Amino acid sequence: MVLLAAAVCTKAGKALVSRQFVEMTRTRVEGLLAAFPKLMNTGKQHTFVETDSVRYVYQPLEKLYMVLVTTKNSNILEDLETLRLFSRVIPEYCRVLEESEISEHCFDLIFAFDEIVALGYRENVNLAQIRTFTEMDSHEEKVFRAVRETQEREAKAEMRRKAKELQQIRRDAERGKKTPGFGGFGSSSVSSSNTPIITDTLIEPEKPKPTPAPLRSSGPSKALKLVGKGKEVDDFVDKLKSEGENVILPSSGKRPSDASKSLPPPTHTESVHLRVEEKITLTCGRDGGLQNMEVLGIITLRVSEEKNGRIRLNIKNNDKRGIQLQTHPNVDKRLFTSESVISLKNPDKSFPLKSDVGVLKWRLQTTDESLIPLTINCWPSESGSGCDVNIEYELQDENLELNDVVISIPVPPGVGAPVIGDLDGEYRHDSRRNILEWCLPVIDVKNKSGSLEFSITGQPNDFFPVNVSFVSKISYCDIQVSKVSQVDGDSPVRFSTETSFVVDKYEIL
Repeated sequence: MVLLAAAVCTKAGKALVSRQFVEMTRTRVEGLLAAFPKLMNTGKQHTFVETDSVRYVYQPLEKLYMVLVTTKNSNILEDLETLRLFSRVIPEYCRVLEESEISEHCFDLIFAFDEIVALGYRENVNLAQIRTFTEMDSHEEKVFRAVRETQEREAKAEMRRKAKELQQIRRDAERGKKTPGFGGFGSSSVSSSNTPIITDTLIEPEKPKPTPAPLRSSGPSKALKLVGKGKEVDDFVDKLKSEGENVILPSSGKRPSDASKSLPPPTHTESVHLRVEEKITLTCGRDGGLQNMEVLGIITLRVSEEKNGRIRLNIKNNDKRGIQLQTHPNVDKRLFTSESVISLKNPDKSFPLKSDVGVLKWRLQTTDESLIPLTINCWPSESGSGCDVNIEYELQDENLELNDVVISIPVPPGVGAPVIGDLDGEYRHDSRRNILEWCLPVIDVKNKSGSLEFSITGQPNDFFPVNVSFVSKISYCDIQVSKVSQVDGDSPVRFSTETSFVVDKYEIL
């Protein structure tokens, strides 16, 4: 076969991406693609149409067409096989088959097209090989970088050793010690000879001066200059925002799954504001069995007005898991034990104003599998070409609603992107960190289970540990503040509550 060009075009014949494999002008390619939709209106339904000079082999892709322009004497069976491979390549780089997505990944598609066809003839490659070739992962490059890093470390170690030697020689010279073989020589002859003599004149530029320490703290260093420049940028951005400009700042280097997520602060709070915060640390085995689970919680009180300083908090504890409670040392423990009321031991005193005070803590530590809020089951199974991985989740505590759930599965490096099968939610493949992130906006009683299937080259141990992160506005231990009242008169006080349940560490080993 002789393949003249491969293109992705609209139904109107507008070329979005076109790659020519023989010498052709742009005008001729655009003319051929513009004539293609007119040939489709003949009423015949085929996978190809012909003119006097060329043959169009095509496949619909939703609102687009994948079109191959070939000579009329090419093998139609080979053309169709090549067309199927082209059509499978496009979803690898474009999640949505739309014009904007095709235009955004045009160069990635062109590089992939070049791996399929060379000088008009089909190369003997499959989809996995195309991924490998386009990623250009080089073992030799990794070895070269490792050797270079080792050489740099050795050079730094040698530099530090030399620096220590020079410092020792300088200290010896300052103490008045002289190198052997200097007796009877004048200072002028010694300084001009090639003998390794160190004199005060040579040492003085290297002597540490006593003034740099205070000068460094008072004068601006390089680090301070960088901070100052960042502050100027922030001031400039604030000025643009005040003038009505829409400024989008670049995000920080950390991804949401790299650290514990947190909920945004509430927009409005009362003069008495309470934060109910919980963090979970969980380690579970891949074959089942809870190794450790710990939930730490705290209620933090903030009073911003003096008139509400002398108050009481009525605690509603609906927990049935046997958590351990601990009050602040200044809180009346007897009153809390008997009536679940948090109040100061001295009722005449007030809570500190405009400062966060932790009034109640709790802790739950268990190895009971039935208390796991979200179970993760990862099943990698070896196949002929690699591994087929099935991973599923199930919400065991139906009272919870988990938001921004990210399940991070490590994948082997240098083998390309995984081939995704069945999927609930969305996914992201981070080729730099070699992680597949399964993203679910909400997991609740209506969406309590889901699964993900993918295939990739690797071994079963390559897909562990699996890490999970999420946030929730519902307390796991179900401890809340039901009422806030004044100590004198027991009159109710308006208060606001902020509840968060986040992940400190959640992994399946």
